[in-house]
Amino acid sequence: MNDFSFADIFTLSMSPLRVLITLLLALAVGGFICFIYKRTFGGVMYSRNFNLSLIVLTMVTSLMLMLINNSLALSMGMVGALSIIRFRTAIKDPMDTVFMFWSVGEGIALGTKFYDIAVISAIVIGVVLAAMGAFKFKGTRPYILIIHYDEAASAQIKQMIKQLPSPRLKSKTVQRDGIELTMELRLKDNETGFVEKFLRVDGVYDAALISHQGDIVS
Repeated sequence: MNDFSFADIFTLSMSPLRVLITLLLALAVGGFICFIYKRTFGGVMYSRNFNLSLIVLTMVTSLMLMLINNSLALSMGMVGALSIIRFRTAIKDPMDTVFMFWSVGEGIALGTKFYDIAVISAIVIGVVLAAMGAFKFKGTRPYILIIHYDEAASAQIKQMIKQLPSPRLKSKTVQRDGIELTMELRLKDNETGFVEKFLRVDGVYDAALISHQGDIVS
């Protein structure tokens, strides 16, 4: 019968220093991904929890790769364990999926000791995303214009809409208390002052301009 010693509890087959360095690098790279996500976010509702989860995702992925890097049995067991997990959180923005894959990819690179590739790819991808975000914000953004007005003001409303940049009719709802018109526009941030002009028209009950994540089809 083999004697059991206290040292048998610790089953590290790699240097504890390497584990610490890998996790610290994953923290730094994940923080960089978090920073890029916040600076380039162009959606409607920014989720701080999702952004912070990118840091943890990078660290957890690097941890998993360190565990299965040199063990075929562990790798097969990990695949089996992950196959029964059901992720029910819906990802509405495709860019959120991109950032999740970026975090996972960085974690894989760090966990397999490709530290130089992880750092270089993080910088390159971050610069590309930052450049895309800067170009996007300099252009126009999609907006939804919703106007609720009386039928008597229809003619004047139509004339004002014709003066807007590339208006696209999304829906028109006729009710007993008036008409609700929904238009899709693409505007710059300094071009949203026209909304107040609709309220000056007799018969207009309210007007709202809402930013949305969708793209206008040209």
